[in-house]
Amino acid sequence: MSSKIDNKRLHSAAWRISLWATLAFAFGTLLVFVGLHQFVANDIQRRSDAWLSGEVGTLGDVAERTPKDRLYHRVVGEVAELASREVPNRSRNQGKENDSVFFLQADPTGPPKLWVGAGDGEANLAAIRAQKVVPDVPFHLNVKGFPKPFRVVASPINDGSFIYLGLSERDELRVLRNLRIRFLWLGLLIVLFGFGIVFYTTRRMLGHVREITEAASRIGESDLSRRVPTTGQNDEIGQLSRTLNRMLDRIESSVHQLHTITDSLAHDLRSPLTAIRGKLEMSLSEAGADPEAEPMIVSAIEELDRLTEFLNTSLDVAEARADALRLTRTEIDLDEVMRVMMDLYEPCMSEHGLRMQLRSGGAVKVFADAALVHRAVANLLDNELKHLPASCTVTIGLQAENEAAVVTLEDDGPGFAAEVQDAMFQQRVKGRNSSGHGLGLAFVEAVARAHGGTVMASNRAEGGARLVITLPCVQESQERSGQSVAAEIG
Repeated sequence: MSSKIDNKRLHSAAWRISLWATLAFAFGTLLVFVGLHQFVANDIQRRSDAWLSGEVGTLGDVAERTPKDRLYHRVVGEVAELASREVPNRSRNQGKENDSVFFLQADPTGPPKLWVGAGDGEANLAAIRAQKVVPDVPFHLNVKGFPKPFRVVASPINDGSFIYLGLSERDELRVLRNLRIRFLWLGLLIVLFGFGIVFYTTRRMLGHVREITEAASRIGESDLSRRVPTTGQNDEIGQLSRTLNRMLDRIESSVHQLHTITDSLAHDLRSPLTAIRGKLEMSLSEAGADPEAEPMIVSAIEELDRLTEFLNTSLDVAEARADALRLTRTEIDLDEVMRVMMDLYEPCMSEHGLRMQLRSGGAVKVFADAALVHRAVANLLDNELKHLPASCTVTIGLQAENEAAVVTLEDDGPGFAAEVQDAMFQQRVKGRNSSGHGLGLAFVEAVARAHGGTVMASNRAEGGARLVITLPCVQESQERSGQSVAAEIG
């Protein structure tokens, strides 16, 4: 389950990185296009202005040199018509002639003297006279009845009139529109292609990070000899993998030293304790002649047993808190475990005037060390036997909740003492009236932690104590542990 969540997080990170990179790329591409668009528009207008200035000069020269007789209009008109046909790459609008270029000669006042183009020229002349015109300087002209503006240049001639040569900007705008459409499609393809490259690269890079994360999450839960995968490349991911593996080498060496020390300590202490216990048992068998010595020998044996249990539990808690507890994981059914413990402890509970109840929703399987789970439950039930007064009830609850096994142990006794409520899971913390070593709850918490679970303890509002143990169910537990690794439990 955790790896699935990590996958989603990494995938979302890949999406975010790819999205931001694509936005930056698209913004940069847009800036390039704006610059290119402006350059093309300026170049087209420059070429149009150069053509207009050259042609209006030619037409002005023809108008000045042509005699003002009845052939004047025909000669100048034909020259203007020829000039309009010299404009390259001009499209015709619905078959009309001269709809891209017009030639107009007019006095400062009065109707047009000469017109070549679409219509009668009245609208063009009215638009020209409506704005300030500087001779030989091209300007934009919007003419009523024409959807696109004209680029116009004016030139005075000797008779006091002006000639105006206008070139429609329709074709220029068409070229720019086609440029924008083609860039839109090309830019979209480039952005999608760039997004794919960035997403693939980012996902592949984060995939290595995910593999390292998953491998690191399994290390320490099942086998310290495992190492995170390396990419074989001398990049940041490869350096991270090698650094983690070197760190894991040091951790494995330290844990191995810890195991060696605890094993040696356990052996060095258990051997004399076992020898002393054997001698005491021999003395007990020979104590028939001295009845007064028998109770003392029995008490000494019991103290040795308590000391041995204290030693074993202390070492287990120390290893668990160092994340070095050696586990033999198998698939176990907690419902079956609780019923076995009920059968085992119910006679003792009855002798102390206590009642036991089991509320189970059915089989709940976990991937755990069966011996440690039995010892943890036994510790809890031993605490109930030691601290509960008669006529109390111990209730064990078991259910599966959110892919986790939840074990609840409740009683209606006096509850936890106020002085231990803030440190119940610390070693050697116990109530004033307790005769134990203060390791029971610390051991339970250590076992739950070693299995990737949690323990919570509190007093019930209606009176009594409540402990809640949460362990990963078998699917999540196997996913987190990878596979079971058999090892000796010290």
